[in-house]
Amino acid sequence: MTLQELIRAAIKEDMPHGDVTTESLALKPRLGRARLKAKEDIVLSGAMAFEQSMQMLEPTCRVKWHFEEGDEILKNQIICTIEGDLVQILKAERVALNFLGHLSGIATHTRRFVKQITGTKTKILDTRKTTPAFRDLEKRAVVHGGGVNHRMNLSTAILIKDNHISVMGGITNAVNRVREYSQLPIEVEARTLDEVKEAVEMKAQRILLDNMDNETLKKAVAMVPAEIETEASGNMNLERVRSVAEIGVNYISVGALTHSAPCADVSLVFQWED
Repeated sequence: MTLQELIRAAIKEDMPHGDVTTESLALKPRLGRARLKAKEDIVLSGAMAFEQSMQMLEPTCRVKWHFEEGDEILKNQIICTIEGDLVQILKAERVALNFLGHLSGIATHTRRFVKQITGTKTKILDTRKTTPAFRDLEKRAVVHGGGVNHRMNLSTAILIKDNHISVMGGITNAVNRVREYSQLPIEVEARTLDEVKEAVEMKAQRILLDNMDNETLKKAVAMVPAEIETEASGNMNLERVRSVAEIGVNYISVGALTHSAPCADVSLVFQWED
């Protein structure tokens, strides 16, 4: 689904039969200015979705951005100004804020994780735990926050997970079968040290160390040669992520970046003209 299609769907969801409140007031076009204000410290993402939501209902409006996506914005700073017919901008307000607040929330949450591991070699990865139809936007927000995208979808990369291993009767069988059909690099999920050993023997390009405590992670990383990448996953939070990075894994994947990021607190302040 394209961004334009998402915006149209969001506006239809919000106004299936028009904005009965605004339209009942019988307001004529009113030119003026609105300012988008940060009500907390945030990292900006979703600017395009915000702007195009406004332009969907007010095509002649002009948006002037004072920051770029990925920038850190402090509480009370003005993110952008919008000039145009404020009656139409008022109708678009909630949809536009929903996009920007959600995506800036992901970028802001990601930045917190990235800052926690500053000085280590580890990178923060996202997952496929995204809102249906919003994956491209949410993964872009992760990048704005300083994170790195894992596979975009099931078509772009191979990750042999526990259920694949179970149905194939083991890692060796699963890897051999995949290599019969694809030349893509292979990542294998390992839940035990025995599985780590088997994945190393099969020369997987990356091993996902799933739901291991830190002591087990240390033993697992010590078993993996330098040419094989390691990724830690499961129960990752801001309190723990630094200690995991210091073990020396290449990546830490965090589903919470997209499925549990709080919405960034922003508001639109209108300046009506007589």
